[in-house]
Amino acid sequence: MQRDAIISRASDYAKEGGLAADLSRLVAYRSISQSEGKPEDLMAYLTDEMQPRLADMGFQTEISDNPRAGGAPLLLATRHEGDDLPTVLIYGHGDVCNGEAHRWREGLDPFLLKQEGDRLYGRGTADNKIQHLINIKALDLLIKTTGRLGFNAKIILEMAEETGSFGLREFFEAKRNALQADVLIASDGPRLAADTPTMFMGSRGGMSFDLVVNLREGDHHSGNFGGLLADPVIILSHAIATIVDRRGQIQIPEWRPTSLTPEIRAALKDLPPRRHDADWGEADLSPSERVFGWNSMAVLAISAGNIAAPQNAISGSARATCQLRFVVGTDMDDILPALRRHLDAHGFSMVEVRPGRGEAFKATRFSPDHPWVKFVEQSVAASSGKAPHVLPNLAGSLPNDAFTDILGLPTVWIPHSHAECGQHGPNEHALLSIAEEGMRIMTALFLDIADKATNLKRGS
Repeated sequence: MQRDAIISRASDYAKEGGLAADLSRLVAYRSISQSEGKPEDLMAYLTDEMQPRLADMGFQTEISDNPRAGGAPLLLATRHEGDDLPTVLIYGHGDVCNGEAHRWREGLDPFLLKQEGDRLYGRGTADNKIQHLINIKALDLLIKTTGRLGFNAKIILEMAEETGSFGLREFFEAKRNALQADVLIASDGPRLAADTPTMFMGSRGGMSFDLVVNLREGDHHSGNFGGLLADPVIILSHAIATIVDRRGQIQIPEWRPTSLTPEIRAALKDLPPRRHDADWGEADLSPSERVFGWNSMAVLAISAGNIAAPQNAISGSARATCQLRFVVGTDMDDILPALRRHLDAHGFSMVEVRPGRGEAFKATRFSPDHPWVKFVEQSVAASSGKAPHVLPNLAGSLPNDAFTDILGLPTVWIPHSHAECGQHGPNEHALLSIAEEGMRIMTALFLDIADKATNLKRGS
């Protein structure tokens, strides 16, 4: 009866406005880690909001400077209830992308929460403030109701995920002992389908880079010099066309992964399809295989001249910012060298390759057969009444390698967002219906961990 009452309280927290009220305060922090941001706003999110909240829950908290110069702070919170109990590590990031208020539709402000039906609009609603709020509040309900968790918990909050988790790995190396745990259970990214819980155990890697063609200083009259001076935009366009074909299929052999095994294909076989263009991506792969089992390149931005007021001139230079999302089975260290070799072989030695400004994410996968994964899957299925979609990896990128490679942890991610949430763009929003179900799922999961704590500690 107490279990049902706690889960009911978790549901009411979302249904009766408590979650929206708490989220409204979080969204109001302009905790931007990109170009629009200010360091004091990143720190304020931790000192003014998260540290007091976690201290009230009985956690010992410590805010640390980033080990890399210019990096954002990190918060580590610990609640230890017994040496014989398992320790769950929980992760979240309080930083957000640039607000870009001018791109949001009329009536919306990226840092002012607004509810419209099931939708909660604001920067960070989906990525990632609502997600770690749900998990922390689920812990809080257990503590407030029963006086204990029934397991040990550690929470790491970073403020630089949107810039590649700058300094996180160095922090983990320095704090390895303090971060020791039995499992990572965290939330980020979207569900595969809005009405069904999703679990994933890794993520695609991500690496950004610039392609630059710089031929001369200044622009030159297109009449006087057309046909005489090489056009850097045309050169850059043809260079990109050698990297991917007209349907986006990768043409660099080293960028085509070797890890789409029969086992991975079987795991992806019965997933519902994502929104996709039928004539885009690797032709002989299913939509799920394209996004979860293969690599993709995107041109994020391209620049030459003034698109708002074009002049009759040949540009002196052109630049494209590109990104490769890649799965396990791609040699991360050879991505840019392979690109350089490819461009040279196709006669584009004049195209410069520059590494991106943000940190690159490593591709990771963790076995879906691990006991912790199976335990979480059974709990989610029982509390939601639905078999969750279990993915070998997320299509997006996360700092999962910090947990698997440095801390040696099994990693289980349970997202509380959906694919059409608008993260990283205008009109970002969360769905209250997913948040309510997320509150029930996470509260039930933590209750299950407490109930089976002895066996889980022994099994780990």
